[in-house]
Amino acid sequence: MDIEKLVYLFTEGNAQMKQLLGGKGANLSEMTGIGLPVPPGFIISTTACNQYYQKGDSLMEAVQAEVDEALAAVELMQGKKFGDPNNPLLLSVRSGAAVSMPGMMDTILNLGLNDQTVKGLAEVSGDERFALDCYRRFIQMYGDVVLKVDHAFFERVLERKKEEKGARDDTQLTSEDLKVLVEQYKGIVKTKASREFPQEPMDQLMESIRAVFDSWNNQRAIVYRKIHKIPDQLGTAINVQAMVFGNLGEDCATGVAFSRDPSTGESKLYGEFLVNAQGEDVVAGIRTPLPISQLEGLMPELYNQFHDISRRLETHYRDIQDIEFTIEKGRLFILQTRGGKRTARSAVKVAVDFVKEGILTRDEAVMRVEPEQIDQLLHRQIDPKAQLDFIAKGLPASPGAASGKVVFNADEAEKMNQQDEKVILVRPETTPDDIHGIVAAQGVLTSRGGMTSHAAVVARGMGKPCVCGCESLNIDLEKEVFSVDNVTYSKGDIISIDGGTGRVFVGEVPLIDIQLSGEFREILEWTDEIKSLGVRANADNPQDAKKAREFGAEGIGLCRTEHMFMAQDRLPIVQEMILSESEVERRKALDKLLPIQQEDFYGIFEAMQGLPVTIRLLDPPLHEFLPDSEELVEELVKLKLTGGSLEEIRAKQILLKKVKSLSEFNPMLGHRGCRLGIVYPEIYEMQVRAICQAAAKLSKEGKEVVPEIMIPLVGHAEELRIMRELTQQVALQVFSEQGITLDYKIGTMIELPRACVVADQIAEHAEFFSFGTNDLTQTTLGYSRDDAEGKFLHEYLAKKVIGENPFITLDREGVGPLVQMAAEKGRGLKPDIKLGICGEHGGDPDSIIFCHEVNLNYVSCSPFRVPIARLAAAQAKLGKKAGGYGD
Repeated sequence: MDIEKLVYLFTEGNAQMKQLLGGKGANLSEMTGIGLPVPPGFIISTTACNQYYQKGDSLMEAVQAEVDEALAAVELMQGKKFGDPNNPLLLSVRSGAAVSMPGMMDTILNLGLNDQTVKGLAEVSGDERFALDCYRRFIQMYGDVVLKVDHAFFERVLERKKEEKGARDDTQLTSEDLKVLVEQYKGIVKTKASREFPQEPMDQLMESIRAVFDSWNNQRAIVYRKIHKIPDQLGTAINVQAMVFGNLGEDCATGVAFSRDPSTGESKLYGEFLVNAQGEDVVAGIRTPLPISQLEGLMPELYNQFHDISRRLETHYRDIQDIEFTIEKGRLFILQTRGGKRTARSAVKVAVDFVKEGILTRDEAVMRVEPEQIDQLLHRQIDPKAQLDFIAKGLPASPGAASGKVVFNADEAEKMNQQDEKVILVRPETTPDDIHGIVAAQGVLTSRGGMTSHAAVVARGMGKPCVCGCESLNIDLEKEVFSVDNVTYSKGDIISIDGGTGRVFVGEVPLIDIQLSGEFREILEWTDEIKSLGVRANADNPQDAKKAREFGAEGIGLCRTEHMFMAQDRLPIVQEMILSESEVERRKALDKLLPIQQEDFYGIFEAMQGLPVTIRLLDPPLHEFLPDSEELVEELVKLKLTGGSLEEIRAKQILLKKVKSLSEFNPMLGHRGCRLGIVYPEIYEMQVRAICQAAAKLSKEGKEVVPEIMIPLVGHAEELRIMRELTQQVALQVFSEQGITLDYKIGTMIELPRACVVADQIAEHAEFFSFGTNDLTQTTLGYSRDDAEGKFLHEYLAKKVIGENPFITLDREGVGPLVQMAAEKGRGLKPDIKLGICGEHGGDPDSIIFCHEVNLNYVSCSPFRVPIARLAAAQAKLGKKAGGYGD
């Protein structure tokens, strides 16, 4: 029986084998194939990982047999033997999934060292200190990753040794110091792992392979996959590679660099390096590195070689590249390349620049920008006019600004976030174990690490502001304080960070909206040329309508008129209308609301400059406009106890009685929407009159107006027929009074399953359907959104009862078919009926893809999500599928 191949040499792979070899392994193979200086190695495939989870240790015998064969080939290429005490081959073992998950899984360097090979390494390198430093690093990494000994135990011993010797950096420790540390590290392993540190290199390798497989399901990797919607079944590959050393002396270095600036998109090398260091020193934030530009002065030939390779890789992959490199004794090696994580600003600029440079087509550029990244471009910035209490400056690692309470650990950040408190996570440096705290925080501030440290990369990917390497911060994690210039700040104090400048401030800072770049506007213009799905906005006032227009909305898809009633100067009139005992009294109150509503509609129509405006007539139950009954009871008791007047008490009692009479067991399914209009037609009459009078006024001013009047919560065709007749009567009367003729549309919001089933009957009385997918989801799933999200939905997501929150991403299997059915039935009766959605799903990229697939005319979303929707609609037209995951 043929056994599937599990291990591949770099010379056997290429970039197209990403699913099998992982992104890192496929790229190492590709770079080997095009002749770049890549240390040789081999890849244990994602297939092996998945089989490991199915078969466990029974698979490892087959893996080891193939590893032995591949290792022999690497030994031949390097002229060294694995485990040879005289000239040892040392290995790195790194995870590498098909989708980049920076820092989420585990890495081991210098594998193959033991008490004998460390002597051989010292002899071959001519540097005992270097060999011992490699050994103590290996013991720590192996202890942490394989033996599950917390790295903090090793760090504490190291810090004590540095303090004892007065050393600022590890490099200042002598060989004798390192000999002591090696023995102390082995003692930690024996004490904490209850076993001796393994001396057999092949045992080290096989145990490391198991540990990296296991790391696919460590907590931080699971959290990262959940955030970025990466499938659990992909598995990770493992890259085993011959070690090269950046810590052999002053003619050695290690670094990480991007082919372009990942924050701004500027076409220049962006990154950092350390002389005489190993790669983990750069990304772990243990030492603050130098900017890559300084390499040109220190090692000009190598800098130029690296610059040329980075441009070659960028052109080859047609994408910005994140490259790891090591310089060993004046020789450059490329250890990794991958698509660079970047800010939205950078993603947009790079995409547009690549088109201008002929690297990408316009359509490819549009596909390169993630819709959710666009949200980052709309992040607010610190008001430049604000008076700020500046305390420190670090590196501007991820743009945007944020304020919050200081917290010093990830668990605390998560806990406070769940209590709706905004926090800034402050750490010496972050590690992959802090992922949940970074998710919960408004921003991240570290005292160590650079622009490519863990904190920077992860925060940038999430669109969160981050300031790194703020060395003036003295952080005491045990006391939960930090100090700057002898001033101490404690947990709970409010600070602000500006990830665009690296500045840190005391207190909360005022924020303003940013101006959109020329590249951003350019790429959105391309999306409009590509997409077939219209994008409208949900707006309830002229200000939101203007903002929506600025962001490219092609109309208003939902104007919720009830939101106009909640202002303090209007609510008393609405309450007067609700408390009226007769239609005559009710109409008197409605007459007061009429000019207010008319003014609102006039402003919205004017802002939209002739684009369609869909106005939903009053939808929520009337009791929502009245005070809470429990509060009224408390006020009534207080009045009685404090000697309130009989008149006051009587008025409060009448109000309480009315509130109780209007209260409902299940308001969402109660007396609301068109049911209100049928029982109290005068309410809808007033609103239709206000709409028509506002439209007539603008029309007389020579401005185009396109009103669309939407009747909510229709489930029976007869409901819409009655409301349509009322609307037409009022409109005819107003236009007759004004002496004009004006086109307008009448339609309904489809938000009940029954409405979807009988959509052909309802379409007889409608020019448009707008799917209210918020309520359609609630009524289809039988979930009350507030209760579900507050009580059980997070458990359903965690236990994979459901894959997505159905109130964020449209439920394709349950709600989707109802939308499709209603669309088909509606068009079956009226081929030209206009169809759109106006629930929050209208701003969700995956839901927008569904809307494109079922051929709706438009989606409508909040004004600030209009650019996201425009991009998602274009990508849907270009063939993007829902649920896709990035590189």
